[in-house]
Amino acid sequence: MRARLGWGAAVAVILIFLTIFFAWPVGAMLIRGITDDVGALDFSAFGEVLTTSRTWAIIGHTLVMALGGTIGSVVFGVPAAYILYRTDFPGRTVLRSITLVPFVLPTVVVGVAFRAVFGVNGPLGFLGLDQTTWAVIAAMIFFNISLIARQVGGLWQMLDPRTVEAARSLGASPIRAFFTITLPSLTPAIGASAGLVFLYCSTAYSLVRTLGTPGVGTLETEVFRQTQTFLDLRTAAVFSALQVVFVLASVWVTQRLSHRATTALRLQQPVRQPLARTDWLPLTVTLFAVVVIILLPMITLVERSLATETGYSLHNYRLLMTSSGSGFAGGATAAQALEHSLKIALDATIICMVMAILTALVITRHVRSRTLARAQRALDTFIMMPMGVSSVTIGFGFLVSIHAFNPGLGQSGVLVPLAQAVVALPLVVRSLIPILAAVDPRQRHAAAVLGASPARILATIDGPYLLRAIGLAAGLSFSVSLGEFGATSFLASPDYQTLPVYIVRLLSRPGADNFGMALAAAVVLGVVAAVALILGERIRPRTLRSTS
Repeated sequence: MRARLGWGAAVAVILIFLTIFFAWPVGAMLIRGITDDVGALDFSAFGEVLTTSRTWAIIGHTLVMALGGTIGSVVFGVPAAYILYRTDFPGRTVLRSITLVPFVLPTVVVGVAFRAVFGVNGPLGFLGLDQTTWAVIAAMIFFNISLIARQVGGLWQMLDPRTVEAARSLGASPIRAFFTITLPSLTPAIGASAGLVFLYCSTAYSLVRTLGTPGVGTLETEVFRQTQTFLDLRTAAVFSALQVVFVLASVWVTQRLSHRATTALRLQQPVRQPLARTDWLPLTVTLFAVVVIILLPMITLVERSLATETGYSLHNYRLLMTSSGSGFAGGATAAQALEHSLKIALDATIICMVMAILTALVITRHVRSRTLARAQRALDTFIMMPMGVSSVTIGFGFLVSIHAFNPGLGQSGVLVPLAQAVVALPLVVRSLIPILAAVDPRQRHAAAVLGASPARILATIDGPYLLRAIGLAAGLSFSVSLGEFGATSFLASPDYQTLPVYIVRLLSRPGADNFGMALAAAVVLGVVAAVALILGERIRPRTLRSTS
């Protein structure tokens, strides 16, 4: 009986948290768009927004950038999937490790890196792509090449090679064998991963902002513009609703494609073949992606952060300790903004870990009742919803719900770590579930038969499994919160800015010192985020590290 009460209380806590800090903000945002100032139902705002040419230009620009980022990611990711997962050669592990770099970097850092690459003094400055749509698309490709490579390569390495070998023996060229045999087998996986990439590209608010909001911007940047520049919350709510529809359509397409990812395929244990001369084209494409798209921006970011008019020095880094940037009336220094970011990220991580552990334990608990099993699936779906909603929508939702209900609470800064926890929660839950799902329910049953209390079962049976993942999950939560910009840009106080907000603020003003400080601050942010993930992995008990 006590166990049922305990699990019931855990579910109640989870539902209350998600209702207050996700459902209410998103719902309030949607209601704001369909009601007038006195609360009466009024769809005129949608009519006004949807009948302007600027709205359709924004929707079209959002679609073009998302499609461009998706197509580019597939073009570079599929050859990388073959080279990194299907072939074997010296240095393959190093190349695969480099492709994982985007996973540990905040989006603001990547945006600043591409500003450095395409800037006047950057190695690709001669292309004239600084603060253009093409620069945003290139940054999107940077983030998503490895996602395509991992998902497609994971399937590719398990395809039975004998079918291709038979086609080759009958005279088919390598290109014909690929397009007639291999590609049809990989198409579902390519489609599913491309749908996921499109979802990420359509919510790349941080990249667009750091790269200068080229063109008419996107749906997300228009929400920020209507809120901060025109103080038109109702129009902003309409654009937020359009963004939600845009994202939900992407999620639907992705799920439809994902269901077909393993249709009628002959799979086997992963196999790799030696690199052949005929592999020169995919190898060339992969090396270009690794060197030019991934490594060059990172190297350039560090190099330009050290560059000054008189040579190389730590001048920009010293300014981070003493200056808030030129052209600003007061404000925090970068060092103070980093301190704020660390404190907020720590608070967000604590909140996120408590909710994630409770959620993962509830979802992975073995139940016999079909009703309870359906409830678990429903909770799993509910907990993943923040991943399908833009962080901009969450931040704006907080602004028109909790902040509007209690302005003092909003001004206190409490809402920032709560919003960051909501953004990170789905990722952290997903990192914990596979480990806890590996617990054999018969172990729990045997312990209960022997008289162990529910608390003791959790500590002795689930606890060791949980310790395997809790460090990495905490590092992931801290890193995501540290680099979060979308929701934070709506909620952060001018007197208590985070480092990502501070970096974008520097980029908004001209001046060599401002740009140099933004570069140096981005390096610091990237290093701290990467260290957080690495430490999260290393803080596991030594015995667990050696067995995992």
